[in-house]
Amino acid sequence: MAIPALLANQLSIPVIGSPLFIISNPDLVIAQCKAGVIGSFPSLNARPLEQLDEWLSQINEALAAARRANPAAKIAPYAVNLIVHKSNNRIDEDLALCVKHKVPMVITSLGARPEVNAAIHSYGGIVLHDIINIVFAHKALEKGADGLIAVCTGAGGHAGILSPFALISEIRQFFDGPLALSGAISNGGQVLAAQAMGADFAYIGSAFIPTHEARAVEGYKDMIVASAAKDIVYSSLFTGVSGNYLAPSIAKAGMDPNNLPDGDKATMSFQSGEGSKAKAWKDVWGAGQGVGGINARMSAGEYVAKLVSEYNAAKAKLGLAVSAHAG
Repeated sequence: MAIPALLANQLSIPVIGSPLFIISNPDLVIAQCKAGVIGSFPSLNARPLEQLDEWLSQINEALAAARRANPAAKIAPYAVNLIVHKSNNRIDEDLALCVKHKVPMVITSLGARPEVNAAIHSYGGIVLHDIINIVFAHKALEKGADGLIAVCTGAGGHAGILSPFALISEIRQFFDGPLALSGAISNGGQVLAAQAMGADFAYIGSAFIPTHEARAVEGYKDMIVASAAKDIVYSSLFTGVSGNYLAPSIAKAGMDPNNLPDGDKATMSFQSGEGSKAKAWKDVWGAGQGVGGINARMSAGEYVAKLVSEYNAAKAKLGLAVSAHAG
């Protein structure tokens, strides 16, 4: 696998916890990393700006202490998500704090800027850029990204429409570096499937929303557990960019989830989270098509342990199947 040296022997399972707008916080990130998966959060979750400085210090100190206390443990690095879009008027300040704290990994979204990549590379950090098609993949690599996150159909929040079979296959024709797959992944067998398909990591978001450490309201957590794929609606209304949302939350906000108009990209506002009709993420809740596999609330550590158990079971089952077929 094309896993950077930074991550060698630090993961209990090849998973990145995706940055969840409003929801991801230091408690969740630290719990994810201590469990052996890469935890991440959007820089804009820390408000005001000074809080980002505090959060980065808190995460660095907690993970350093954990590594000192148990040097043999698989404790993963963390990542910060930077929204590289003209609506984000904090990008320069957030980037400066990432450099100050030497954030190990940065995930860039909604644009690719060479100067951002160069700043992270200046201290040895890694940049992954999320993309929904081959055009954006080429642009990200040309501008200096180290790896890609293929956001495929079924992913929670802003998502593409391409099948992971198609997108991963095409990316691997020209890129052999770090590659994560996002899209309806919620169990360990699906993590193994992502690897078999050609990805290095599974990128999981929705399944972490109902964890105890996540900063989601109780109703959101309960709705994730109660929902299935049929409850996911793909719409551009709320931010101007197409994404997947929970239909019950749309109905609760006073709209018909089966009759939504298209959004306007001119209304994009990732700084405030406000969409054209309702507050995306706060009132209208994002989730992926994999919610049907999320059936209980638990801690992040318990969920990762469940993933690892399922992943190992899937590998064992596959090994037996291959042996039987070969015989």
